[in-house]
Amino acid sequence: MSRPRFAPYAWGVVAFSFAVIVWGAYVRASGSGAGCGAHWPLCNGTVLPRDPAAETMIELAHRATSGMALLLVVGLVILARRDFPSGHLVRRAAWTSLFFMVTEALVGAGIVLLRLVADNDSTARAVYLGVHLVNTFLLLAAMTLTAWWGSGRPMPRQPIEWRRLAPLGGVLAALLLVGISGAITALGDTLFPAGSLAEGIRQDTSPTAHLLVRLRVLHPILAIATGMTLLTFSVRGTLQATSPATSVVGRCAAGLVVVQLMAGILNLLLLAPIWMQLVHLLLADLVWLSAVLLTACAAAETAPSASGRRSPALDTAVAHR
Repeated sequence: MSRPRFAPYAWGVVAFSFAVIVWGAYVRASGSGAGCGAHWPLCNGTVLPRDPAAETMIELAHRATSGMALLLVVGLVILARRDFPSGHLVRRAAWTSLFFMVTEALVGAGIVLLRLVADNDSTARAVYLGVHLVNTFLLLAAMTLTAWWGSGRPMPRQPIEWRRLAPLGGVLAALLLVGISGAITALGDTLFPAGSLAEGIRQDTSPTAHLLVRLRVLHPILAIATGMTLLTFSVRGTLQATSPATSVVGRCAAGLVVVQLMAGILNLLLLAPIWMQLVHLLLADLVWLSAVLLTACAAAETAPSASGRRSPALDTAVAHR
């Protein structure tokens, strides 16, 4: 059951977190990650530095909004505890959101303290970016599911039919790999920009190029393969949906996949300008969440019988819920 005040607040937290994530990408793309030096949580050894440079202001803004996001998620947990009974799935999702918000802050602190910012092109930075991306995706998933179920959307039926969900679980895992490769590609585009598309292709295929450059070629391959797979599942989910929510989520997922693939091509042709990197990241987050919600819808739907219709036994069980 939805709580009038909980759902708007939960969706507001999700929206604010999107803004924080996109701004964090701008910090990286603009080379402002070292704006506060190797200091955390202080900035250049102080709370508020005097006459800060532009890079410092950009980094400070990101830290301030990240702190606000943490407080908002704490509020989410408090409201979930107030509005939902012990053991409720919304409560669990809210606590999971707080866990990943804390780990998000710790990963960000590690990047700063280990100086994996600015012009650092080490393998360690690429690994940390991958970890950061996975944690961000899981954080978004937890917060979105908190808002989704807190809005009164159907929760997974028990027992969960894991075999039916396994293919979508594979798509989610593939999307994480695509996200990791995208983060590494974006870092390579920032540190080793190309003057033209032809020059970029030569860089990608050169055996003497930096590892971050040579890894760029993997991202479009993974993205296209995973995108087409998700598109297939989205269309199938829309056609076989037994609830309006599943149909809507399936159509949104399909549309987002198409738009994201087009944005990827445009990003490549424009040689990855910062604004396009931010758009590409925002779309990647939305594609990820559409796949998460599609999985949640599938988990909430009644399994079809061999004839393709809903099982009478399951319908009877549903009627008594």
